[in-house]
Amino acid sequence: MQIFDLTFTCGLLYNKSAMITIIDYGAGNLMSVSNALDALGGKAKVSGDADEIARADKLILPGVGAFGECMKKLREHGIDEAVKAAAAKGTPLLGICLGLQMLFERSEEFGDHEGLGLLAGSVTKLKSGGLPLPHIAWTSIDVHGGRLLSGIGSGEFFYFVHSYCAHAGDKRDEAASAEYGETFTAAAERDNVFGVQFHPEKSGARGLAILKNFMGI
Repeated sequence: MQIFDLTFTCGLLYNKSAMITIIDYGAGNLMSVSNALDALGGKAKVSGDADEIARADKLILPGVGAFGECMKKLREHGIDEAVKAAAAKGTPLLGICLGLQMLFERSEEFGDHEGLGLLAGSVTKLKSGGLPLPHIAWTSIDVHGGRLLSGIGSGEFFYFVHSYCAHAGDKRDEAASAEYGETFTAAAERDNVFGVQFHPEKSGARGLAILKNFMGI
């Protein structure tokens, strides 16, 4: 019933003609994101074509795997430049999990790797203070603001799966933080570029609310 209500609301509030393109570069949990958007009444398609990605109405960059290998796949297909071009012209872009991390400048995961550089900051291994890695848990976030997290309050729990974390170089870009041994960037937002370290598509009604916010941007 809860998902039905969200779908009904989205059908009233949002322009369903806006297509959300989920970026396919051979690594990422694409179907769960697509299914969540479908449940919200949105229109989504999966594409690995750089030209199509550059022309997209909205983009979601999912991510599963290692930072360096995923960035390599983006570059091999020209998707990195397509994403940058889309972001530069104002296309709303949402990075999820590793997709958030790739929005930043660099990562130390298995070496030193260059990211998309759409957000200032770097990705480092979680200083978990003896807590097990990867961090697989429902963890609360501290919300600092922004359009993506509109209606989400501090203390809400979301589903995280990661061993590395981003640290925003400009704290004004940090829409939310979380703690697992150390404090890290849980969500980021700068103009039309957004990202979340957790998985909204696996985080129940509150996660769907975040995807719904993205649909409305």
